[in-house]
Amino acid sequence: MSNDATLVTGGSGFIGSHLCEKLVDLGLETVNLDNFCDNYDPALKERNISNLINKPRYHLYRGDIRDHRILDRIFANHSIGIIIHLAALAGVRQSLVKPCDYVSVDVEGTVNLLEYAAKQRIKRFLFGSSSSVYGDNPVPFKENDRVERPLSPYAAAKLAGEMFCRTYHQLYGFSIGCLRFFTVYGPRQRPEMAIHYFTKQIDQELEVPLFGEGNSERDYTFVDDIVQGILGALEASYTFEVFNLGNSRTISLLDLVKIIGDTVGKKPRPVRIPAQPGDVPRTWAELSHSSRILGYQPQVEIKEGIKRFVDWYRSQKDK
Repeated sequence: MSNDATLVTGGSGFIGSHLCEKLVDLGLETVNLDNFCDNYDPALKERNISNLINKPRYHLYRGDIRDHRILDRIFANHSIGIIIHLAALAGVRQSLVKPCDYVSVDVEGTVNLLEYAAKQRIKRFLFGSSSSVYGDNPVPFKENDRVERPLSPYAAAKLAGEMFCRTYHQLYGFSIGCLRFFTVYGPRQRPEMAIHYFTKQIDQELEVPLFGEGNSERDYTFVDDIVQGILGALEASYTFEVFNLGNSRTISLLDLVKIIGDTVGKKPRPVRIPAQPGDVPRTWAELSHSSRILGYQPQVEIKEGIKRFVDWYRSQKDK
């Protein structure tokens, strides 16, 4: 890996904090830019990075990816060779409520970072995209599928981000990888995400709301596997590529809730609620491209991943 510093945007969030830990453990100069927005409790983000704050190779900047002043400061203070752009407003349903916010952060913010990448002549830019860009395409999803029917403003913003990445690669030539994450879960997962939310509801013996008939399927991917995929995307040789980072195994919502209930040791109380607009019926990553170029091979099966998550959840209950 390069001796230059790596800028991680959104490095105090779920995936970002795990990635920053790994980069620092590898001895790499790591710069985290995070605005600690209140889309969920900022105190949780502070806790995510509590073990990093005093590490000499870790540098935290509190600010927004759209703010030129803080980016100017970062590039003046550090020799940034790599940008891993994970900062985003995430979530399909919230994007239906505040679509303009998603355009501002997820599109304008991404373009702002690409501008800095071009002007500073960085070596590689990794963009945290989403399986949502596939919409309701037939499964399994492949990177060379036509993606022209995103079903939510969030998915449209992520697809726009990928298109800007391709444009900036064509204009300025620096290497770019767009990483399509598939339903990432694990310790530090955002509280409103399915596995975290279901675990809490089941543990507290509350009702578990299931959208539709509970037959929707997701390709749940453990965060450690995602981090390994990101590291592979840093190391591999390519100019512009799109990569699926998933587990390539699907599980229905009903089966997921059963596994969580078995792991927690309590019987779930599912209730049906209407299906939500913007949701896709099934996600499933085809991984031959990522395996061939990145050496990506997910290791954590869903039952083991749920066990690790529940262990973490219990460790946090009294904090």
